Amino acid sequence: MAKEAEAKAKKAGAKAPAKKDAASKKTAAKKAAAPKKTAAKKAPVKTPEPEKKPLFRKKTIAEKTVAFKTRNWSAWFCWTGIALFTLLALFFHFCMVGYSFTVTVCLGIVAVLLFYGLIPFFAKKYPITARRLKGVVSVLLCIGILIAGITEFFILKASFGQPEETCDYAVVLGAKVRHDGPSVSLMDRIYGARDYLQAHPEVIAIVSGGQGPDEPMTEARCMYEELIKLGIDENRIWLEDRATSTWENLNFSLNLIEEKTGARPEKIGIISSEYHLFRASLFANSVGVESVLIPARTSIISQRINHLMREVVGVWHYLILGGQYQ
Repeated sequence: MAKEAEAKAKKAGAKAPAKKDAASKKTAAKKAAAPKKTAAKKAPVKTPEPEKKPLFRKKTIAEKTVAFKTRNWSAWFCWTGIALFTLLALFFHFCMVGYSFTVTVCLGIVAVLLFYGLIPFFAKKYPITARRLKGVVSVLLCIGILIAGITEFFILKASFGQPEETCDYAVVLGAKVRHDGPSVSLMDRIYGARDYLQAHPEVIAIVSGGQGPDEPMTEARCMYEELIKLGIDENRIWLEDRATSTWENLNFSLNLIEEKTGARPEKIGIISSEYHLFRASLFANSVGVESVLIPARTSIISQRINHLMREVVGVWHYLILGGQYQ
């Protein structure tokens, strides 16, 4: 019995170390695997590179809408207007003849737009001064536009004239005579006089205008010759060839009528470009006669616009300095 117990103890002792060896091997394997797992965790994770956007990518409707709403439209219109009116000024200055006032207007608009375009930068440093300056300029600009608009209204109203009304005498106001013949403005007035004289065969025309330093002949002589070519009887045309201004045109013509007839008329017709009729009527009032305004239509639209704008300055020049013509 003792021998059997001893044999069992030996077998148990032999199995125990084997189990211990297996357990130790598993523990060692776990320890060896643990650092590998830790190293794997510490390894940096590579982030994917962002996709490169194409240089000319077509925007979506949503992106376009956002860009449209967030754009500074006042600045955009301001600088676009500056570029546009600068180009117009250069065009009329270098490519057109006789449009100096249009160039001046374009440059004036550029100056105003430039002021409103630069005032926000000035306001960053001097906000109060900039706000006051902008207010003063805006008020003055509104007053100027209002005055110019009212003046232009009267100029346009007078431009229709009374071509159907008759009178005994009609003064044809002169314009530039070039070396190759009448200027466009003068030719338009000659055609206007022809039409009126044909419609009213009892009217006597007084062609009025002296000779400038760069003109080959007097404006009166040029109109006289052209009207005869157009079929007007020379006996119906009287020449006044000394006048150098509208006031002199009317005053000298009235003196000529008085010399020839012995009486100064109370009413006189004025044949001139449509844009000039309102100012001519002011001159007629200053010399004490009633005026019948007879428009000669300007054939070139761009010239008509140029002269209609310029006439605003002419009217105010007369209203402010009218006494110099007396």
